[in-house]
Amino acid sequence: MKIAIAGTGYVGLVTGVCLSEIGHDVTCMDTNQQRMDTLQKGIPPIYEPGLEELLRKNMAQGRLYFTVDPKQAYSNADMIMIAVGTPENEDGSADLTYVEQAAETIARHIQKDVVVVTKSTVPVGTNEKIKQMIERIKPANVHVEVASNPEFLREGSAIYDTFHGDRIVIGTENDKAAEVLEELYRPLGIPIVKTDIRSAEMIKYASNAFLATKISFINEIANICEKVGANIDDVAYGIGLDERIGLRFLQAGIGYGGSCFPKDTKALVQLAGNVQHQFELLEAVIKVNNYQQSLLVQKAKKFFGSLYGKRAALLGLSFKPNTDDVREAASLVIARQLLQEGASVIAYDPIAVPNARRLLGSMIDYTEQIETALVRADMAFIATEWDMIKTLPLQQYCDLMNNPVIFDGRNCYSLNEVQSYPITYISIGRKEIIQKESVDLNC
Repeated sequence: MKIAIAGTGYVGLVTGVCLSEIGHDVTCMDTNQQRMDTLQKGIPPIYEPGLEELLRKNMAQGRLYFTVDPKQAYSNADMIMIAVGTPENEDGSADLTYVEQAAETIARHIQKDVVVVTKSTVPVGTNEKIKQMIERIKPANVHVEVASNPEFLREGSAIYDTFHGDRIVIGTENDKAAEVLEELYRPLGIPIVKTDIRSAEMIKYASNAFLATKISFINEIANICEKVGANIDDVAYGIGLDERIGLRFLQAGIGYGGSCFPKDTKALVQLAGNVQHQFELLEAVIKVNNYQQSLLVQKAKKFFGSLYGKRAALLGLSFKPNTDDVREAASLVIARQLLQEGASVIAYDPIAVPNARRLLGSMIDYTEQIETALVRADMAFIATEWDMIKTLPLQQYCDLMNNPVIFDGRNCYSLNEVQSYPITYISIGRKEIIQKESVDLNC
């Protein structure tokens, strides 16, 4: 099948590469010439494990192309996928500017019957507007069907998720369009959920909102655990064994971030408001997450009294491991709050430093060596659970820091392990380990 994809951001690029891997002829279209030049050299503009290898393989085998020419991309396509960004407006609603621009461009360049598929996360009713826009502009002799096919890719494991997903959601008002999409995905062998377009649009928002709710719930339980002397690790495991609840997304920490959960929860609240429904539960989820992202700095202020003049090592900048995405990352909140308190900050991340630097500039120092961040630091903040952070020997904190104090926002170390070292260790939902001055303990 000849597939064209509008947009080579995270979703568009991963989708295009994976569809070419299962044998489809894929052309990715983007208006960003610099990005296209980079991709044509076989270099992806985002970090995703396994992406570069698959990209180069399918380019070499002649199944994957990149262009800024919409005629080249759309005129002969059997299916066109819209995978452009939907950033949030100031009121939290989704900005559909790029979706509308893509739909208009598609309509002006298609020359044969085609199925237009929306993979971008869009408010309920958007696909109907896309169809109306295309119908007004397209050639009279061209028949167009529109379908909703939301993505459920997790950054850091998107390639795996594409080939081993839980389900594929197809929303159409036409059986023929649904059959074309089923044929597209048949090689993956993943269960398919067929529904109407509006339900498919809602499934995406509801899924992300539910997962965000689960995260904020366990973080609230963690905050209570600290006050009553319970251990959130044991509590989460105990409730997660209930198959109605499950263990996934029950890791207490400093909240969710990234390009999806923050944006989509706010968009769903706005969508509910547009139909005169106050989504009180989701409003609380957002409030909890905002509070959680500042929790570590609050703990540090409580411990030290004043952070003025302190040197802080910030370990992890990306919002989660195995990605260079820093959008809505707790690390950014922590860095800015530390600066406001008069501390100096040096941040470590294996791959996300360039993206963080674009947002934080020269306000903080950066390093891609974890040891460099810890040298002479008064306190360390763990913001991302990278493997190289989780496996860093605790002795390194003793050897490199001043009197070592760790504020762990991802509960990377077991309490039993930490107790063997002269380290003050303050995590989420667990008892604090407060040691004497490390000089007394020969750290």
